[in-house]
Amino acid sequence: MHLKPSFFVLLLTLPLVAACSGRAGKNLDLHSEEDLTGVTISTTAGSYFDSKFSGREDVDLFLVTTETDGIEAVRQGIADVHATDEVAFSQSARERLGIKLAFRGEESFDVAFALQKGNRTLQEEKNRFIEASEDDGTLDAIISHWLNGTPEPPMPEPRKITHPEPLRCFTAINMEPVCFMGDGGLWRGIDADILRRFAIWSGRKFQMSFMDLGAGIIALNTGQCDVVNACLYITEERKKSVDFTEPYYECRGGYFVIDGNASSGISLKDRLVMNLVEESRWKLIVDGLWETLKITLLSILLGTLLGVGICAMLRSRRKWMRNLAGLYGAFIQGIPTLVLLLIMFYVVFAKVGVSGTFVAIVTFALCFAWSAGSIFDSSISSVPVGQTEAGLSLGFTPLRTFTGIVLPQALKKGLPLFTGECVTLLKSTSIVGYIAIMDLTRASDLIRSRTFDAFIPLLIVTVAYFVLAWLIRLLLNLFLSKK
Repeated sequence: MHLKPSFFVLLLTLPLVAACSGRAGKNLDLHSEEDLTGVTISTTAGSYFDSKFSGREDVDLFLVTTETDGIEAVRQGIADVHATDEVAFSQSARERLGIKLAFRGEESFDVAFALQKGNRTLQEEKNRFIEASEDDGTLDAIISHWLNGTPEPPMPEPRKITHPEPLRCFTAINMEPVCFMGDGGLWRGIDADILRRFAIWSGRKFQMSFMDLGAGIIALNTGQCDVVNACLYITEERKKSVDFTEPYYECRGGYFVIDGNASSGISLKDRLVMNLVEESRWKLIVDGLWETLKITLLSILLGTLLGVGICAMLRSRRKWMRNLAGLYGAFIQGIPTLVLLLIMFYVVFAKVGVSGTFVAIVTFALCFAWSAGSIFDSSISSVPVGQTEAGLSLGFTPLRTFTGIVLPQALKKGLPLFTGECVTLLKSTSIVGYIAIMDLTRASDLIRSRTFDAFIPLLIVTVAYFVLAWLIRLLLNLFLSKK
């Protein structure tokens, strides 16, 4: 059955209409934690609120990976209340999202930066900076600026870089006023301002990357970064895994619900402007697109070359080489690509100092090599042996027989399968955000965490992946038609 283009337009339009419809969330009147009995609470996995409510039988817990997903769960009626830090959402964000702070938690917690366990040198240095910033009033001025709108304290003049290594910071949050990416990719907010000042104070170059909290802690403990920040509460459980600096702020939990008096939302045009134009967020999509293309194409190229070697091993007369190739295939097929990516980044290349992009290319090439090699082997095997015998009988050399007779037929049979594997590889690259690579999917996450729009960024990225997959198929089919 042939589907007209209008079908795909309709397919993309229906979710858009649904996403622009009114909120379905409940309007609850909550005043304290005693009122939470019988409600569904959304919160990020691994947070303080996860451990706080996971043992309670009188509430239902709905775990999410980002604050954006948690608020969307409340707005869609999946959850009744979202539990997070009281400073997680600015007043303008609350008004736009139609939510309000129902009440603050009963407990208050010291907030600090997480450091690698046992890194006493950095911990003592960071503590001295925090104490000095408290004494001269800089710390209070930074917090007051972002929470109360007071004038922003001037950033000190950059000093000469004296430390050989940069201050590598991973943030698990991208929300004003805590820590967020602003115009030009500049990280701002309470955490970012403190860390940038510390980098200047200690003679280091400042680096900030966005990563999920769980992956960030792994990166911290394996030496891939120096500091993890996300308005982290100091708890006894977390002290078992990481060391903390001296606290720089005291925070309480916040419980956010639907605001029944809020407006119905913003127009589609304003949502597009908010997600693409404001803070030049379209640049994140462009940069992510380039990173995805680079990883995909280089992985296909390297994986194809390795696949030729795998094919040669599978067709070798030596049994041990065939067995070795089969063992390699069993390993690649038996381990999830994400797990292999994490092992390569946090274990194999942990001490080498190569970029995450390089690790991703190598990982995906290793996975692609087995698929490509298997396709090459089965395609060559599908060509009748008589074709080879005919070429040899005509006086062709074995190499000329293979390249002139067998290979063209094998290409026509194997290229459709090879094309499918290329598209699969493209889609698999969406996991590289776990090692702090800014690909298409991670760019979408960054935009969503700033705008709290759960649909527009994902729609843009979905269309981008669809177009890329279509182009890959088109180019390889054109290659096939010339053979």
